[in-house]
Amino acid sequence: MSPSVSTKGLLNLIVVYLVWGSTYLFIRLTVQEGSGFPPFAMAAGRTLCASAILFGLAILLGHRLRLMGPDLRVLLLSGVLLWVGGNGLVVWAERHADSGYAALVIGTTPMWPVIMESLLEHKPPSLLLALSLLVGFSGLAVLVTPVIIQGLGLDVSSTAALLAAAMAWSGGSLLMQRRPPQTTTILISAYQHLFGGLGLGGIMLITGEPWPQPTITAWLGWAYLVTFGSLISFTSFLVAVRTLPISLVMTYAYINPVIAVLLGWLVLGERITSTTVIGTALIFIGVSGVFWKRFTNNSG
Repeated sequence: MSPSVSTKGLLNLIVVYLVWGSTYLFIRLTVQEGSGFPPFAMAAGRTLCASAILFGLAILLGHRLRLMGPDLRVLLLSGVLLWVGGNGLVVWAERHADSGYAALVIGTTPMWPVIMESLLEHKPPSLLLALSLLVGFSGLAVLVTPVIIQGLGLDVSSTAALLAAAMAWSGGSLLMQRRPPQTTTILISAYQHLFGGLGLGGIMLITGEPWPQPTITAWLGWAYLVTFGSLISFTSFLVAVRTLPISLVMTYAYINPVIAVLLGWLVLGERITSTTVIGTALIFIGVSGVFWKRFTNNSG
């Protein structure tokens, strides 16, 4: 393995692979109709609770909480992109969208940083990357075309929100890699959860969401999202972003949809159609091309 590919980063990426695939199911359980949890209220509560725990842990470990202005600005912007734009839109979409479908649309996430980097560097992607993007987005088209043809407003808006979430999450991740804050991973996660939670709370107030009255199932899902989705896997994600190439990190979306689709089918009885299989295969081929190109660039 090339020295440029961190073993620590890869181990943390495996945690992201396994845990985040399950969060789509728990988000769906938490905000589906009848759960009693409005989407932005649930997401705000989750992120602010995780932020408080992370700050408490940082204090116990003796970390210096005060950060320089440039680092705070990066954490503010990335926190909003990751938690408000990325996670918040996924939560909102999963009020109506199946958990497996949401994961598959978000599965295009690894392709967006390639486009963003090409635009930032004024450099077109290689032939392999261009073909990988073409195949991947073809798979996305296969998935979303039936939704558009059906013309159901809620489904179309959910799909648009999921696409926007994938782009926002990619933007926040790319910002973190290009301008990494000079502080500990725990504090980075704490501040991003704080800024994201405040943003989500603001949206909750602006949209006039009702006061949450969660069911037991919704509370259990919320607790899982705080513990595993935020405290454990998000911190692992930050370690991976800081130690691995961004296109390699984004391949978590290569594994997450498989876990999410299987869990949605097993637990919620979500359908797996021929369109799902074909679209998924094409997205995976596209993501594989992104993974292969970046990995070969960092080996040998």
